[in-house]
Amino acid sequence: MTRGGQGLARVAVVVRAGAAPLWWVGVISAGVGVLVPGITGRRIGVMAGAALFLITAAVVALVRHKRYVALVGGAARAGKHDVLQDRAVTVRNWRRGHRWWLLLALAGALGSAFAVPAAGGMLLAGAGAGLRLKAARIGRLERAAESLVWVRVDWLGRGAGFPAGKQVKGYRATGIAAGDAAPGGARRRGGVLV
Repeated sequence: MTRGGQGLARVAVVVRAGAAPLWWVGVISAGVGVLVPGITGRRIGVMAGAALFLITAAVVALVRHKRYVALVGGAARAGKHDVLQDRAVTVRNWRRGHRWWLLLALAGALGSAFAVPAAGGMLLAGAGAGLRLKAARIGRLERAAESLVWVRVDWLGRGAGFPAGKQVKGYRATGIAAGDAAPGGARRRGGVLV
């Protein structure tokens, strides 16, 4: 970075970075958890897990939605000296910052299977699905504004995972073709906007 430029990470990529790890940790722990009869029994555990999946996905997808809308709407144009972070770097930073939390979540979900089989894993999978839905909503906001939104890397906090946290003062915006991720944080397919 030179002459006052900032390192910027895509907001949708930061949100989406946790979706796949949480989904797979949840699916694996639910699959293992269903093998354990548990205190409540498998049938009740799976039914409770399904309810937890739906509730968690909805809550995660909707939490801080108004703040995201306000930040996207007030995004300032990125400067020519700002450095846009690659999608892979953003995802790697998020996963490095949260690896111990993911391991603790896996251990907790597996441990909870002895009480309520599969429910803990389905809760984690719901959180992953909710993050994917949230990233898709941000992508719709980006398409409507015809710009991609970025957040300063130094505002993401510990773990590089809080794109709408208290320390975030505002977003930066670029053209829709900037960076290597499509609106919503997915990889661009063959250089074509999706």
